[in-house]
Amino acid sequence: MLTARAREGDEEAFEVLVRRHGPVLLSLATRMLGSPADAEDAVQDAFVSAWRRLPQFRGDAAFLTWMYRIVTNRCLNLLRSRRPTAELDAATEPRAPEHQASPVRAAESTAAVRDLSAALAGLSPEQRACWVLRELHGFGYGEIAEMLGISRQAVRGRVFRARRYLTEAMSAWR
Repeated sequence: MLTARAREGDEEAFEVLVRRHGPVLLSLATRMLGSPADAEDAVQDAFVSAWRRLPQFRGDAAFLTWMYRIVTNRCLNLLRSRRPTAELDAATEPRAPEHQASPVRAAESTAAVRDLSAALAGLSPEQRACWVLRELHGFGYGEIAEMLGISRQAVRGRVFRARRYLTEAMSAWR
């Protein structure tokens, strides 16, 4: 098991864990922070922190779940420190193949992403974290609660308020 080997100080095993889980954690951080550079820094800091704290990792949860919690907390700390001007423009929709794309469709898509980014920036960092983990990464309420160290009910409330806010903010796109 890679995690056990890494916990014993095997740098190669930890490197495999970084390569395996880095992309999904970078995606999470980018969606939360809106800046690829800030996201890379947050994920790198999280992996450095994890390497240092790996001997204390009990294995109660999966390594990836533990890393989600570390990365999410790093992102929340960054968002709280830079409020109120947090922008999130990484929530892009997949591009259509060139033969199907039209200038009008491209302009609408760009405008929708810009408006969604602005709407997401209006959420509190805590609501944004819960919404991103639930809606974009597909985690259940219990998993999110475990990652963030809050109650399941708090997660449900934050996701509900985030959805309500985003629905209202994006009403022009209905």
